[in-house]
Amino acid sequence: MFDQLKELICNYVDVDPASITPEAKFIEDLGFNSYDFMSLLGELESTFDITVNEEDVMKITTVQEAVDYLEKLKK
Repeated sequence: MFDQLKELICNYVDVDPASITPEAKFIEDLGFNSYDFMSLLGELESTFDITVNEEDVMKITTVQEAVDYLEKLKK
């Protein structure tokens, strides 16, 4: 899941893939803005065939939190 998310992140922001760690924060470390983040969520929904809850998603700040949330939805 982490590797798939990492690949998708690289489609949205121009960062060195090595800088995408579980602890990396989407806005502060990876340079996401709210539009990028919402676009990524849309792609995650179609890629993983899930539906995200916007309230839950607004609490996600790190890559690991996103991975944990995606894994919870896939169960």
